[in-house]
Amino acid sequence: MKKVNIFSIAKRMNRPLILDGAIGSILEQKFPMENDIQTWMTKINTEHPEVLFSLYKDYITAGADIITTNTFRTNPISLKYQSLSYNITDLIKRTVDLAFLARANSSVLIAGSNPPAEDCYQDERTVSYDELMNNHHKHIDLLLNSGADFILNETQSHFDEINIICKYCSWNNIPFIISLYVTDDLRILSGEALDDVLNFILQFKPLAIGFNCIKPEILFKIIEKYEMNFNWGAYLNILNQDCSSNNIETNITPEQYQEIVKQILPYKPSFVGGCCGTNPEHIAKIRELFEWNI
Repeated sequence: MKKVNIFSIAKRMNRPLILDGAIGSILEQKFPMENDIQTWMTKINTEHPEVLFSLYKDYITAGADIITTNTFRTNPISLKYQSLSYNITDLIKRTVDLAFLARANSSVLIAGSNPPAEDCYQDERTVSYDELMNNHHKHIDLLLNSGADFILNETQSHFDEINIICKYCSWNNIPFIISLYVTDDLRILSGEALDDVLNFILQFKPLAIGFNCIKPEILFKIIEKYEMNFNWGAYLNILNQDCSSNNIETNITPEQYQEIVKQILPYKPSFVGGCCGTNPEHIAKIRELFEWNI
C-alpha cells in the first residue's frame, strides 16, 4: 500500500484534523451493557447497524474530518476467547462498509481501529507473543482490505504490542498512527518511560503519535515535558472515572472541552478529537474553533 501522509491536509488547512468522539460510551447509553464487555460493542455492528450509521453521520455533521470504525473488539483474540462464531472477514467488512456509507461522497477519512489484543487496562498479558503477532497482523490486514484509509492503533500501552504494530506497518508501508495510553507518571502499562517509547515509535515513521483515553491533566504533563516536534494528536477521556469503571458520567460540558482543546492548540497538534464521555456536541465545539477555516 502506498503510504499517504494525511496530515499534509492539516498543514494545508493550517489547522489540526478533527477526529470523531466516543462510540462505546454513547452506545452504552442506548443499550444495556452485557457481562461480555469484551465483545459487547461488536454485537452492535450486526444487531443495530442503523444506530452506528446514525452516530457516524452525527459526527460528520458535527465537523469530523476522520471517523473511526467500530472495530475495537473485532480483533481475533477478542472473538476467540469470547467464543463468538462471527466470520471475522465478513464482520470487519460490514463494519467498515457502514463508515463508507456514512461518509458518502465527502472527503472524510476512515480510520481503522486496531485495539490492544486484550483489555486496555490489563497490566499483564495472558496470551503468547505469537498470538499477539498473529492477532495484530490479521486485524490490520482485514481493516486495510476492507478499505480503511489508515490504521489507528488505539489505547496501546504494552511495548510488545507497540513493537509488533510498528514493525508490521512500517515494513509493509501501511499508513498508521500509534495512540498511547499513559499513566500519571508518564509510563505505559508495561513499565517503559514515555520518552523511550516515543523514541522507539518515531524510528518507524508513523503518520502521527496519539494520546487517548487519558485525562486532560496527563496530556498537559506530556506536552509541557516533551518537545512535540512530530505529528501528534490527542482525544481525551472526560468521564468522571476511567473507562474500566463502567461509569459513563462526565462533568465536562462541550463548552469546557472546547476550552481544553483551545489550550492544546499552541502546541500544534496534527489532530484533535474526543474519547470516552464525548459526543457529537463536543466535536462540534472543536469545529467552532476553526469555523473560519472550514
